[in-house]
Amino acid sequence: MIKVSDVAYGRIRSPDLDRQEEFLTNFGMVRAERTKTALYMRGTDPEHHIHVTELGDPGFVSLAFNVDSEDELEKAARIDGASPVEEMDEPGGGRRVRLTEPNGYTIEIVHGIGTLQPIEISRFALNMGPERLARKGELTRIDRGPSHVKRIGHAVMMTPDLKKSIAWVRATLGLVCSDDVYAGEKDNIILSFNRVDKGTEYVDHHVFLYIDGPKAGLNHMAFEVQDIDDVIMGHEHMRSLDKYEHFWGLGRHVLGSQVYDYWADPWGRVHEHWTDSDRLNSDTPANLIAFEDGLNSQWGEPIPEKFVAHATE
Repeated sequence: MIKVSDVAYGRIRSPDLDRQEEFLTNFGMVRAERTKTALYMRGTDPEHHIHVTELGDPGFVSLAFNVDSEDELEKAARIDGASPVEEMDEPGGGRRVRLTEPNGYTIEIVHGIGTLQPIEISRFALNMGPERLARKGELTRIDRGPSHVKRIGHAVMMTPDLKKSIAWVRATLGLVCSDDVYAGEKDNIILSFNRVDKGTEYVDHHVFLYIDGPKAGLNHMAFEVQDIDDVIMGHEHMRSLDKYEHFWGLGRHVLGSQVYDYWADPWGRVHEHWTDSDRLNSDTPANLIAFEDGLNSQWGEPIPEKFVAHATE
């Protein structure tokens, strides 16, 4: 078993890189690099890229996870069915091992990808609660436009064999359970929230989920933005364009507690804006949660059927 340290990026294919870049720019990412056959997009954090689009027929290709050392990368190469350690001939460089998860999709284990200078975004203080004078004498004026994506935070896949898939990510990638969600009987798990294991260090509530469903594919990729205003202003920007499908939001989740908003790109791949995740560590026990308690929003609309049933192959 290896222990991944975070999700690194998602990799998809699109027949038109111009349209893909336009969507991702409106969604709040910035081009890191583009070749004749691939687009690499970044956030404001230092990671070289957090989203890769290859030129080709629309589809989902892979998810990538970071490991913290060359030793972990070498260990990944010893997993049954793994590729050798490869030099990555892509912008940002680095090395990787390719695994195949139970549904046939590629999981890239990566290390040593280069970084870029962070993009500075100015934010204002909030006059709230005991900090009612945090912004004394200053006027708040928010610039209209896209959200400012910081980083990729998690990804979700659908699988027709949930039990096998969950067992694989925990035994192979070293993920640990935050919450399992059941419908009806408690042994009928339909959704599993898993986080990275960094011991007593606090990490995001989840980095990867599997959803039980009739086919395998990508449900969505999720990207952290600067704050709640950034989620809402991004929503208003995407809505004003009147050219992309809105999937779900605005709202605040129960499990993970993120404030969220979901949009589909021109080929139906769902991308989430979120902010304000719960952060857990090894002292936090796993939970078993009923569907109606776990997936309803704390505020915002109920989860739509089209979202639960969505999977991009």
